[in-house]
Amino acid sequence: MSDELAYALITPYSLYKSRTGGIIARLLAHARLEFVAARMYVFSDAFIDAYREVICPNDCEPGLAQAWRDYLDRSLRQNNPWGFLPRCMLLLFRGPNAVRHLKEDVIGKLSEMPVGDTIRGTFGDFIRDSDGKVLYFEPAVITGSDPDNNRRHLELFAEYALRDGGVVAGRCKYDKPNVQTSLVMLKPDNFYRRSRRPGNIIDTFSLTGLRIVAARLFNMTVAQGEDFYGPLKSIFVKKLKGNVGKEVFERLNDAFDFDFSPEDAAVLADRLAERNAITEFNKIVEYMTGVDPAKVDPATKSTASAARCLALVYEGPDAIDKVREVLGSTDPEKAEPGTVRSDFGRDLMRNGAHASDSPENAERERKIVGVWQTEKVSCDLQQIIQDYLGKTH
Repeated sequence: MSDELAYALITPYSLYKSRTGGIIARLLAHARLEFVAARMYVFSDAFIDAYREVICPNDCEPGLAQAWRDYLDRSLRQNNPWGFLPRCMLLLFRGPNAVRHLKEDVIGKLSEMPVGDTIRGTFGDFIRDSDGKVLYFEPAVITGSDPDNNRRHLELFAEYALRDGGVVAGRCKYDKPNVQTSLVMLKPDNFYRRSRRPGNIIDTFSLTGLRIVAARLFNMTVAQGEDFYGPLKSIFVKKLKGNVGKEVFERLNDAFDFDFSPEDAAVLADRLAERNAITEFNKIVEYMTGVDPAKVDPATKSTASAARCLALVYEGPDAIDKVREVLGSTDPEKAEPGTVRSDFGRDLMRNGAHASDSPENAERERKIVGVWQTEKVSCDLQQIIQDYLGKTH
């Protein structure tokens, strides 16, 4: 059986209520599929007009089909009754029988029964009156009902990927000053195997009360890794020199028939500090990219990668400090209990997530990983969809 490309669209209400992490945790833990892309959207009326015409399959119950169309008009249009920006997060999954598996086994059907065995059962609502009329429903997540229906939806997401999708920073309204953005990057070990860890980390960051305004799943290349972590090289030279001196002294203290002092070790540490810094720097780049930068051909650094990261941009008043507080100390053993690094970190490098430490670094880092502004020509999600539609046409 050939692979299918399926989607999960997290609705504006789910994002607004910070249910995003819980939903993503369910999707990544229970979908036996490959997670391949993520992107934020704020849909135009043109998209909604087209989407509402294909949201339901032809055999859908008329009353339910109308309820779906009403829902899109009420909740996904920018001119909505609540006056908030209707952000949506689109996630793509690939694998055998992906459409049916995602809808039936993970997201679930709309049901009046109060059960929590699916995403809609836990995070959605569906209420009818005694005559069967739909009074209210919030699906929490939208997905294709069957392969043909799914295909029509994907065509629209690809068509509007650049016009309606991408970075939506600067469009939400806030009642406090000092609005900032912070890059949060979920590190590769969160994606080594199917797990709810990425969702649980995102759920922890919801404690900031900030808005997600960009999302991108990407493979960090060696060139990106060296650029992203470049400032650490000079820091490592100074910060780690003492450790080098201590190591040298411990190893050579009894190696000679003459006295070898800490001062002697310090002289050698001066000579070795830069070499040690480069080695430690390369370890970080290798972890983030899955490729040893010391062994890769310099000509391929811009494409060499074997590890995935999820980049999220959070926006709101005092975003930098709020995110850093929830993130916790770099060392998981020293991080405050309940923080991301305390709960999900393993060591100084595998500590769950990265977050910007200043507005200037947030800008620099967002530019490096491709979430500074919406692309002009094409984007990875659009290309993934177009490649799939071309193969299955």
